[in-house]
Amino acid sequence: MPTVVVASAPPKAQVQQIRDTLAGQAEVVFLAEVDEGARADALRGATAVITFNPVRELRDAEWPLLAHAKLVQFTTAGVDFIPFDKFPEGMTAAANRGGYAEPMAEHALAMALAAAKRLLPEHHELQAGRFNQFALNRSLLGATCGIVGFGGIGIAVARLFRRLDMRIVAMNRRGQSEEPVDFLGGPEALEQVLREADVLVLAPPLTALTERMIGARELGWMKPDAILINLARGEIIDEDALYAHLLANPGFQACLDAWWIEPVRHGRFAMGHPFLDLPNVLGSPHNSASVPTGREVAMRRVLENVQRVLRGEPPRHLLGPDDRPPA
Repeated sequence: MPTVVVASAPPKAQVQQIRDTLAGQAEVVFLAEVDEGARADALRGATAVITFNPVRELRDAEWPLLAHAKLVQFTTAGVDFIPFDKFPEGMTAAANRGGYAEPMAEHALAMALAAAKRLLPEHHELQAGRFNQFALNRSLLGATCGIVGFGGIGIAVARLFRRLDMRIVAMNRRGQSEEPVDFLGGPEALEQVLREADVLVLAPPLTALTERMIGARELGWMKPDAILINLARGEIIDEDALYAHLLANPGFQACLDAWWIEPVRHGRFAMGHPFLDLPNVLGSPHNSASVPTGREVAMRRVLENVQRVLRGEPPRHLLGPDDRPPA
């Protein structure tokens, strides 16, 4: 029977989920449960390895053993914190693309509606005793949603926003998708997507190619009253350029779930500018995926990819040279 090694230390509920899902298909070995002498043998004989962050979960001498597995499956969608230079030659790795897509899409919709309806500014106005009943807000019905990064998250966003009868214009690396949209292009379509979007949702992975892909020039392409939503990584947007654009264009709104310096990746939260003091900014603490069922659904998608390998099928969401993080 093939062996699946779990390098991470999942909570009890996920441990049982993994055992139940793979029962009869593979022997499951949790590295946290084996003694020191058995670790290398388990990794060397693994058909698949499930890991959150191998830098923390594996010793330096164990990295070369990953080359023997048919799949190293990350539990996260974003792998920009993983050092690709440690990957042994021949290692086949996959990200959990779209693992948390549905709750993240809900978060994007909530942010878009809150911005369009001016919920936070008018809340503050009420606190100050000002009752602006006849101040206009916006309708998103029939507007255009632009999506940069049309993968699992982008598709989930499109399905929700389409219920408001919104046009969907999108781009991804391949310029291809089976999901119906009004327009889909490759990287060359960035300008078109930004110019047409009333609401722009950023959902690409952070790579050497997407770092600071939204700068002063790209923000200048956008409508002066556009709503920009970042679900991905802060580094995809030039921080200085965004702050300057928000100051110069008070009708432009930024809804930020992803930040440039965050506790999980950097050990602290910090901003280079006081974004949260601006009336045209709405922030959240990168919690778009933090729903009670999030981990269960994400692990189910991890295990579905592992099961493909166990059946002899090619895994999905394989990592390649274009997925390398910024230097």
